[in-house]
Amino acid sequence: MVYQFEFRPYQLQFKRSLVTNHGIWSNRDGIILRLTNETGTGWGEIAPISWFGSETLEQALDFCRQIPGKISDEMIFSVPNELPACQFGLESAAWGVSKGYTTPHSLAYSGLLPAGEAAIEVWQTLWQQGYSTFKWKIGVHDIQEELGIFELLTHTLPASAKLRLDANGGLKLQEAHLWLWTCDQANANDELPLEVEFLEQPLSVDQFQEMLELSSCYGTAIALDESVATLNQLAACVQKGWRGIFVIKPGIVGSPSRLRQFVQQHNIDAVFSSVFETAIGRQAALQLAAELSRRNRAVGFGINHFFVQHEESWLKNLWEKL
Repeated sequence: MVYQFEFRPYQLQFKRSLVTNHGIWSNRDGIILRLTNETGTGWGEIAPISWFGSETLEQALDFCRQIPGKISDEMIFSVPNELPACQFGLESAAWGVSKGYTTPHSLAYSGLLPAGEAAIEVWQTLWQQGYSTFKWKIGVHDIQEELGIFELLTHTLPASAKLRLDANGGLKLQEAHLWLWTCDQANANDELPLEVEFLEQPLSVDQFQEMLELSSCYGTAIALDESVATLNQLAACVQKGWRGIFVIKPGIVGSPSRLRQFVQQHNIDAVFSSVFETAIGRQAALQLAAELSRRNRAVGFGINHFFVQHEESWLKNLWEKL
């Protein structure tokens, strides 16, 4: 199949900067794609996070500029693995032309809390909006300060809530032991009936063996995130023996068709998560999540409260102003 190809870069401002161990993130920059032919129109999104393992925005833009006005399925499915966000965007747009997307209604969502003390206030707003699973960024401030905030959270979150901790690879080994021990104590405390679901990426990507050993020492589960940012990394961790939780970000992991094949073949315990994409990329990612989730874990797409503007009108304006 052959399509007419068009693209537009975009930038969306965050209402609240996202603070992680990787630094401060204030804007989401990406690219919207449109494929059209006699069958219909399909939209895709390239939303790279270079510090997480994908290509840079500049590399993605250079790639888009080299694509001719017409593009075939063969070209779409031959995008190199070094451009995983481009793979996702183009395949998603092609899928939209041929099959279309439906919005899954069966998924539960995890709401993202800001780092530090602000989490104590924000969770209440998200709870009122229907969230019961929350993810909180750690490894950002002093560990004793964060442990104190964690204690407050565990004593104020409702009994039916689940809490995920995300270190973004920012803990030292001794700190990871302390956090996992603390989580185990919280989970074993009958007076704290909420569940600490898992600790996400406690150590850096190059400390896989240490995380593998940690996973067998504590009751609290560990989830890999940065370590499995792309399909090649995902396959490597499975091969090296990881049987715990995998946090998969469809927007940067690579080819959706290859992801489907891999997850179905290995039946992994996956949590699908956002890359702060727009509604276009999110729709494609959520369809994958609904199709491939195996353990009924909440998906990490509760991030709309981080954006300044809603997306109903900006896409039309983006397309018409250029």
